[in-house]
Amino acid sequence: MTGLWIALAGGLGALARFALDTAIARRNRTGFPLGTIVINVTGSFLLGLVAGWLLTGALGPIGAIAGTGFLGGYTTFSTASVEAARLLRAGRGWSTVLHAVGMLVAGVLAAALGLWLTAA
Repeated sequence: MTGLWIALAGGLGALARFALDTAIARRNRTGFPLGTIVINVTGSFLLGLVAGWLLTGALGPIGAIAGTGFLGGYTTFSTASVEAARLLRAGRGWSTVLHAVGMLVAGVLAAALGLWLTAA
């Protein structure tokens, strides 16, 4: 039964990602994939919180549903990779580096902050 809940949560996470990315894209006129960065960094932070709570035993199966399901559907490595390739093909080298490295660093820091907050 947990697998079914994870699948349902994954679908809801993907819908949330689509809605947020669409809302950001409507306001972003730069051509820089800001939506994916916001989504992946906030998802990393939330997953850090979930992981921290799982380490304390506070969430049980809800943690797997929230972390693997919802946040797995919400965050997107593949879209980030395609966007980096698109920036590179467009000759936007510095934007490519900023996008790829910036998202990696910001995501790791956001996850670490989430873990730290649950330990505090």
